[in-house]
Amino acid sequence: MMNKKDTKINRNDMLELTRRMTLSRNCFVRAAGAYIDDEGYIDDTFNVSFKNMSKHDQQVNLNLAKTIPFSKTNEQLKCYKFPEGDMAYDSIHKLLMALSQYGLKDDLLVQTLCEQLAEGICDTKDSSDKINRLQGQEFGIYIYHGIYDIPKKGSDHSEQWESEEIYSFLICVVAPVDKDYNAGTPKCGFIFPAFEERSAEPGKIDIFFEIPEYPDEGFLNRIIGQ
Repeated sequence: MMNKKDTKINRNDMLELTRRMTLSRNCFVRAAGAYIDDEGYIDDTFNVSFKNMSKHDQQVNLNLAKTIPFSKTNEQLKCYKFPEGDMAYDSIHKLLMALSQYGLKDDLLVQTLCEQLAEGICDTKDSSDKINRLQGQEFGIYIYHGIYDIPKKGSDHSEQWESEEIYSFLICVVAPVDKDYNAGTPKCGFIFPAFEERSAEPGKIDIFFEIPEYPDEGFLNRIIGQ
């Protein structure tokens, strides 16, 4: 089986992103996703502009989103390469490309992504040496669309006024929820496209697992097709 995990993540790249994930410097435009019941079906969905949230809800969602880039780089958060030629009309890769480019305003695309991720999670097989922490319980899939205007850096690595690139990206967080849809500790998620050398790398994705020794293989396989 081909190992598609082939690139080390630069911790400084992740920290650079998180500096734009505060109430005063918020890079997120929109949040969308779904709540999944204990049988793996969508129970409810949401799609809201970040600016229309209360400050409290903004902070709650910022804290959830930051879990992914703040996690242990190259341990909990690892970079994977998409297989070549996987841009079929129904591939996760193509779906993520569309959502990251155009934002989360298309409810059908968001729902399709949530359905596919939920199916992957529910397909994970338990065994004595694998721990599946989401199958059989209610959980939420939270997807955030961010836009980061990457500043140029001078020879002394100080940030300049000029923009170097616009990084349009998605952060996905999957976490168990209680009866009031309050999220618990995130169990898995991703950043797409990968942020590599301060630039978007659309052929790669950074995938997070709370316990890297026991990844949710259904979630991983659904994304990169291992």
